[in-house]
Formats: sequence, C-alpha cells, structure tokens
Amino acid sequence: MAVRPVVLAAAVGMAALTGGVLVAPADSALGRFGSAVGLGASPAEAALPLGAVAGSAGGGTIAPMLEQVTPAVVNISVLSQAPQAENPLLRDPFFRRFFNLPDQMPQSKPQVSAGSGVIVDARNGYVVTNNHVVENAQEIAVTLKDRRRLRAKLIGRDAATDIALLQIKAEGLTALPIGDSDRAKVGDFVVAIGNPFGLGQTVTSGIVSALGRSGLKIEGYEDFIQTDASINPGNSGGALVNFQGELIGINTAIIGPAGGSVGIGFAVPVSIVRSVMEQLREYGEVRRGRLGVAIQDLTPDLAESMSLKGDEGALIAKIERGSPADSGGLRSGDVVIAVDGRPIRSATDFRNRIGLLRVGTPVQLTVMREGGQKSVTVRTQR
Repeated sequence: MAVRPVVLAAAVGMAALTGGVLVAPADSALGRFGSAVGLGASPAEAALPLGAVAGSAGGGTIAPMLEQVTPAVVNISVLSQAPQAENPLLRDPFFRRFFNLPDQMPQSKPQVSAGSGVIVDARNGYVVTNNHVVENAQEIAVTLKDRRRLRAKLIGRDAATDIALLQIKAEGLTALPIGDSDRAKVGDFVVAIGNPFGLGQTVTSGIVSALGRSGLKIEGYEDFIQTDASINPGNSGGALVNFQGELIGINTAIIGPAGGSVGIGFAVPVSIVRSVMEQLREYGEVRRGRLGVAIQDLTPDLAESMSLKGDEGALIAKIERGSPADSGGLRSGDVVIAVDGRPIRSATDFRNRIGLLRVGTPVQLTVMREGGQKSVTVRTQR
C-alpha cells in the first residue's frame, strides 16, 4: 500500500498529467449505466444535501457556498534546494586533487513545488498548509484566487502532525470558517479545494468515507478523515469543507498506486489543526505535554477478563514513577474511556488527545476501575 503526500514537484510533465486520465470503454459499467438512462430509465429523485440549493437547470448546486469559501483557499509555490546524493570521498581535498576535480562542490539545483493552503485568519493573514509542502523552503509564494501573488513568512511547522503556519500581508483577505470535525459523520457530503497538478484552484466533491483512520505511518499523530473526494498531487494543504462552508480538515495524503487519485484520500481533522495552529502562532513550535504512562488498546479479550462492556478505551499498562500520572492518582489497569468528557476509542486516540495538549494543561480523565467509573485530573508536564 503506497500512501503518498500530495505535494506536486515542478518536474511533473504533461505525460504524467495525461497518464492520470480515466477513459471508460463503451462496454464498461460506466457506459452501460449511461446508456440505461438514455433509454428511458427514470432515476429516483433524491433530496438535496444540506447546504445545497436548487440550480437554474432544476438540479442541486453548491455554487453559492463555494463563492463564499473559495477565496480563502490559496495556491502555494515553494522554492527549495533539491537534496543531492553525495559520495563522502568527494569531501576529501586529496581525493579531489588526485582525480583533478574542481575545489568547489557543485551546487544542488533549485526545485519548485506546488501545494495549497487555507486562510484561517484574514485580519492577521494566517495561512495553514502541510509541513511537507514547505519543508526545506527557501522562498514561499502564495497566490490568491484574485491572482495576487504574495511572499509568505513561515511562522512555524510541526512534522508530527504535518501542519505548518504561514503569514501573508494583504488587504481584503477572506478566511474560511472553522467547523467541528468531531461532529463529522460517515456519509457527510464534503468538497476538496486545492491546486491539483498545479492547474490552479479546483473543487472536487465526495463524502466522508471513514473517520479516525490511523496506522498509515505517514505522521506521528494520525486521526485522519478519509474521503472519496478526488485528491491529487498539489492538493496538499488544501481544504476539506462541509456543505455548510466550514473547514473540517486539511487534505494531506492519498493511497495512489499510480500517483493519482483512486478515491482514497486523507485529511488532518481541524480539531488537530486548531490545536497545532494556536501553538505555532504563540511559540513557533508545538510544546507537547506528557503524562508518563504506557498504554495499549483494550481488546475484546481484555475487556471480557476485566468484566467491561465493549472494547473502546485505552488500557494503562504501566505508570512511570514520579510522573504526572503517578502523582495524579492513576493506576496500572485503569481504562481511560474519556478525556475532558470526550470519548476515547483506542490507545491511538488517547495518545493523540494528550499529545496535542500544551505543557501544563490540566486534563480530566474518566477511567474504569474495579467495575466503576472514576474521574481523575492530571496536569501535563514537559
């Protein structure tokens, strides 16, 4: 399984672009369904999704919503130095002199890549994107929908969540309202807005395919929203928006065996983005707290042995002596089922919630202990 960040390098040519075009043969399922409709089949009338309105041709449209939100999504161009493979022998001046090589090492060639970003604060000009879009950047340029091109300043970035914060200075900016990704449900209609293949701003639509995706091993903290809205190279850092025109995720990666979209894309939930963004704005980095516990998933067998109903939660397997968890009253064998009142599904979920808290933040844990519930308040430490 190839999970790919969706940033586009300028080296991609037209052959690569045309290679991603899907051509459906006449006898394919797509062709057959199209013919059936043409022969007089009457498709069932479907209710318009929430947020869509009736269009001029009688169908549904989200054009009014998109007119409001698309000015908040920007194209990002990054100039960086391409990494160059280097033989250690070339660093030896005697070796270079023996083989009559020039004294100066050849400079690596600059590389231009393209991605996307989202304006989240119009007054201060803050733009959120992916860390991998701006990693190793020498210059960052942001192009607005009205074609203004602006130099961007990197405020900070966090590799563990693949989120970066930029700042631009301009008048008349539009910010995208931030929604609540925790309220998203499988089946919700969404649109992905970004700069695929460097073509310019593009909108694709789909649904939320899954929630809480992890284990992809592309980031340290994974709790992805999965969508079948088409996401391609260049969409990195772009917006995943619900039909109410609210930002619910930052598009980050795809599973694409051929390098293009196969309908499996991933976005960082805005609940994570907001937490990271606030720390980047304040400190220029993310200062994570810790509790000092070793955790594991609560499997059905463990739940049965502990006389627990269900298998959701995080089992505390070990507590570090003198840690915040130790002084806060947690015990080995406790099962954390909620953090600050929000349910915990797994050990990964618990790690994400704690790892995104600031140092010194008090957190209320609801745990199952000896057949009953107990509330424990612990303060994270560095």
